[in-house]
Amino acid sequence: QVQLVESGGGLVQAGGSLRLSCAASGSILSILAMGWYRQAPGNQRELVASVTGGSYTNYADSVKGRFTISRDIAKNTVYLQMNSLKPEETAVYYCNTPGMRFPWGQGTQVTVSS
Repeated sequence: QVQLVESGGGLVQAGGSLRLSCAASGSILSILAMGWYRQAPGNQRELVASVTGGSYTNYADSVKGRFTISRDIAKNTVYLQMNSLKPEETAVYYCNTPGMRFPWGQGTQVTVSS
């Protein structure tokens, strides 16, 4: 069973940046699309960015131009570079396939202060 471990969250001021990492336990990234999700308290989990096996990327409109998803296949790791963060983007961030194929990891908390 594939395990996903997210890291890199923290407290940042509005306008700041963070880089999240998602390490997968198996060599899946070369064949599967992966995505980053976030869930704020009281909200549904939403997909904010994804990258396909062919490195095609897609972003939610709310993060376009500010977030960048990338991956290192050799390290089985997916990254999310987040710039110009906004307080409303405070949430727990998770990674998974766009079809939510694997068990969810613990996520990483991102808190953006105003």
